[in-house]
Amino acid sequence: MSQPSILIVDDEPSNFDVIEARLSDRDYQLYYVASGAEAIATLDTFNPDLILLDVMMPGIDGIEVCRQVKAMPKWQATPIIMVTALNSKSDLANCLTAGADDFISKPVNGLELRARVQSMLRIKQQYDSIQGFSCVQANTIHVLENALDELCGNLATRVSHELNTPLNGILGTLELLQGNLDTLERGEIREMLGWAEESAHRLEDLTQKLRMYLELELCEKQRQPLDSAQTHCSSAATAPLLQARARRFDRCDDLIVALEDAVVALPSRSLSMLLYELLDNALKFSSPGTVIKVTSQIAGENLLLSIHDSGQGMTAEQIDRIGALMQFERRKYEQQGLGMGLTIVKKIVELAGGAFSMTSVYQQETTVQLTLPLAR
Repeated sequence: MSQPSILIVDDEPSNFDVIEARLSDRDYQLYYVASGAEAIATLDTFNPDLILLDVMMPGIDGIEVCRQVKAMPKWQATPIIMVTALNSKSDLANCLTAGADDFISKPVNGLELRARVQSMLRIKQQYDSIQGFSCVQANTIHVLENALDELCGNLATRVSHELNTPLNGILGTLELLQGNLDTLERGEIREMLGWAEESAHRLEDLTQKLRMYLELELCEKQRQPLDSAQTHCSSAATAPLLQARARRFDRCDDLIVALEDAVVALPSRSLSMLLYELLDNALKFSSPGTVIKVTSQIAGENLLLSIHDSGQGMTAEQIDRIGALMQFERRKYEQQGLGMGLTIVKKIVELAGGAFSMTSVYQQETTVQLTLPLAR
């Protein structure tokens, strides 16, 4: 494997010296530029495997540099770690929205810096391997229909990337623990175990989603309905679960839940998956401070469940193309995930004998309405 290259972008040369000292025991090729404009201009010269990017810089700030780099197809897969003295939720959200893969706070902690750099470089190495495999298989893929071609491309990259990211986070943390266990303090060990736990939860969420998708595919192909289970759906039963989900985005105050008491003909796991996926989309693609409404009302033998947000929105073409392993404008919004959430929702609703509909005004709002049969 060639020596990994890291581009460090900071208008203060002394900060480069600090980072260089923290990484001096690693086999990395470090490059330094003093401005965002210079960083963009020298990408092809330095060909970095990772970019450490300061947020607060004169001229083009780090967030705008990140946004421009991630908009370039050639550099979209290059991990960017934002180095920032900012610590508010909105500031960190702006970094992630711009496309940053991770961030580290100033003053830079050497242990944390090494762990995050090692994890991001591992992800880049995995991505490069996948891309190489994709090139070898290009002739075979072109024979397939266009839809299958797109799906296979996403399978080769998105699934592997999304599963490898948390897995590498766990492995990188364990390697660091093993190599430094005798010198680490208890607080540092606890912090590092927290990183591993967070990655493990993310990996668990992804595998559960994949399992649900495959189960639904099997039901569809065998023309089997969902289990004839019954689940109570009400504000009292559901709001605490949705609030816990919103808390992960620090947006509990944005969420309004007003559900009419009803018993729907859905397994509990399926109803939870519906609500979680739709709420997660609303949280990811709307700004903090904007309201997300989850409401329902009984209409005859059905429950009309609605989720509304004032966020990114979708075009009519994008709504028509909702499918597994597909995310729209991922380069612009750089959200984690497989892009199969809405497809899982549609499959659950249709297998239950209900209906799925979506209305949206691009860059303004989205409303998803589900018609769910009530338990007889």
